[in-house]
This record gives sequence, C-alpha cells and structure tokens, in this order.
Amino acid sequence: MKIKKTVIRTAVVCCAAAAIAAGGTIAYLTDYDRTVNEFTVGKVDIELEEPNWKPEDNTKIEPTQQIRKDPQVKNAGVNDAFVYLEVSIPTADVITADASGNRIDRKNTELFTFTKKADWTQLEAKTVGTNRVYTFAYNKVLKPGQTTTTLFDTVTFANVIEGQIDTRQFDIPVNAYAIQTVNTGGDGGTVVQQATEAYKKYVQQNNGQTGGVTK
Repeated sequence: MKIKKTVIRTAVVCCAAAAIAAGGTIAYLTDYDRTVNEFTVGKVDIELEEPNWKPEDNTKIEPTQQIRKDPQVKNAGVNDAFVYLEVSIPTADVITADASGNRIDRKNTELFTFTKKADWTQLEAKTVGTNRVYTFAYNKVLKPGQTTTTLFDTVTFANVIEGQIDTRQFDIPVNAYAIQTVNTGGDGGTVVQQATEAYKKYVQQNNGQTGGVTK
C-alpha cells in the first residue's frame, strides 16, 4: 500500500510539470517599435537691397557730387550665414583737383569714393581690368530674416577736370555673397576670422561658376 501511494504522488507531480512546460511554449512577452528620422535640407538665400538708390536721379552727375547708394543684405533663407559685399569702382587716367582747387597731375584714379560702416571689415582689394574691386565681410552672423546695416550710404564722384570723360557712362557693380556658418569657418576665433575662412571656401567652391567672385 505504501508503494502504491508513492507512485500516485509521483504521477501527479509529473503532470503538473508537463503543464508548466506546455504553457511556456505557447506565448512570449513581445514588443515592437519603429522610428523614422526625417532630414530637411537647409537653404542659404540672400537678397541684395539698395533702398535709397534712384538711378533716374543720376544720369547727369557732376564732379564732387554725392550720390545716395546704400547696399545691404537680407537673409531670406533658413540657415545662419556669413555674408559679404563686393564693390567694383571704375577707374580712369584723368587729371583731378583737390578740395582747394589745386590741380593734381594725370594718374589712374578711382572715380568714386565711399566710407564703409563699422559693421563691415575689408577682406581684400584688387584690380580687375579697369576697376578696383573691394570685398567686405559683415562682422556678425546674419540670421534668417535679418538684414545687415548698409555698407555705406553714399558715393562721391571724383573732382575730374571738365572735358576728360564727358558723356561717358560708368557703373558701380555690387555683388552679395553668402555661405552657411556650419562647418565653414573653423572652430574658433572671432566672427570676422570665421567669415574669412568661410570666404576662402566660397571662392574655391564657386571658382568659374555663376556666383563666383569677380576675377
């Protein structure tokens, strides 16, 4: 009788163990998740403005005349940018006079002069053909929607003695450039130093392309 009872208890234990094992193979605790990373490409976009420039008022300029011309740049894009203005001043081999009327011998002379604002730093000056070309960097990072201060507000025509360049037409081309601030200006230094490094990259990237600097 004792042996029989032992056999019965063993059988019950085995059945319970089998039930637990069977339950473990039927279901697992599971989970699932997914992420999609979206990337939107930025945009560097600028607008060159001259609010007070009126070409119709400057068709018959005279020596020493001051002309309203006020280039500035607006960031119309979505990225922070370093911005630059390039001004090409025409030159001519002429005789001029100083403010007191004293005659200055014939020499190659810039026909217009201007005084830049403190918010701009000159990066370079070079002669291209018959023009003297100046490039300036804005001293601040230009954020989307912001507009720079003007580079200058007026230009003044040289005191050229009459008869040398009468009826000739002269242009003052102004170009604006911009480049993203991220990964272009280096890791340190002032904004101007960073803008200078970024300008080198802009020149290299756009060499020989539309939008390249004047050469």
